[in-house]
Amino acid sequence: MLKRLVAALGILAALVCAPACKKQAPPAPDVWATVNGKEIKRDEVEKYYRSRVTPQGQEPSQEEALSLKLNILDELISNEILLERAKAAGLEASDGEVEDKFTEFKSPYTEDEFQRQMKDRGVTVDDLKRDLRRQLSVKKLINREVVAKISITDQDVTDFFNQNRAQFNVAEPQYRIAQMVVTPRRDPQVRNRKNDDATTDVEARRKCAALLERLNGGADFSQLAMDYSEDPTTAATGGDLGYIPESALSQSDPALKKTVLALKPGQLSGVIALRDNYRILKLISREAPGQRDLSDPQVQQSIRDALRNRKEQLLRAAYLATARDDAKVANYLARQVVESAGKLPGAAKAAAPAKK
Repeated sequence: MLKRLVAALGILAALVCAPACKKQAPPAPDVWATVNGKEIKRDEVEKYYRSRVTPQGQEPSQEEALSLKLNILDELISNEILLERAKAAGLEASDGEVEDKFTEFKSPYTEDEFQRQMKDRGVTVDDLKRDLRRQLSVKKLINREVVAKISITDQDVTDFFNQNRAQFNVAEPQYRIAQMVVTPRRDPQVRNRKNDDATTDVEARRKCAALLERLNGGADFSQLAMDYSEDPTTAATGGDLGYIPESALSQSDPALKKTVLALKPGQLSGVIALRDNYRILKLISREAPGQRDLSDPQVQQSIRDALRNRKEQLLRAAYLATARDDAKVANYLARQVVESAGKLPGAAKAAAPAKK
């Protein structure tokens, strides 16, 4: 009887342990994360990593490279979560929408230039279209779940003005400027929507000429800046630099100041060649000195824009946080880093590209 009891307990323990042991089985070495069972593999992270590191520049340390890869992996995890939600909501971009965006992406380049861009970044047309589908799908989701829920009332505008009245007392002439920046070298900090980055002076000048041609043809400055500007600070906001006092212009490059002072509101500059980059400017508005009143339409619009941007950032962060809470995520690369007390896990030691 005792032997039977021991045997039965052994079988029970095995049955209980089996699923747990199976659940805790380590992933394959090339799987760096999973999102609801969907694997994110090392090759995908490495591909994005290579597109953000300048082969001709200083080679990152292994710690710096691994830190960037952790950031890229976190972005891929968030994107996968949002893409799954977009699919579940019936918001995945159609083939036609992807093709339209792909055609728009290619339009500034000749076929040879486009192929060279793809080769330099180590990506294929399929990779690009997959990224475009994800971007379009996530944008649809965010528009429905975040942007559509933002409401700015007249009372919100009035309250903001009363609390920040001094902000609308202009002490000197101010110029609201938007810019597009193009550099003649690869920059790992570039974060425009197209991940577009000129790598030589010839490419930079061609890119500027193509952008100026599209602007003169009626293209929206803000959208083009978000797609193609190589300034990591302003690309996401459509190149908008906000209001710049005239005294600050005096401290900038003389060519920039001369160009701005000659522009009329709504007017575009040509391509401005500076010491280390090229720029295209748009003067959005010019403000004379004095106290602004709430009845000024520009004051109201600036307040609405500020409140909308503030709420969108807040809601977007909150939405992503709740989406991640609902997802089943395992970040194996991060676990390896923690378990190794900051030392490089064996799976990630090949961090930096070989120097050419």
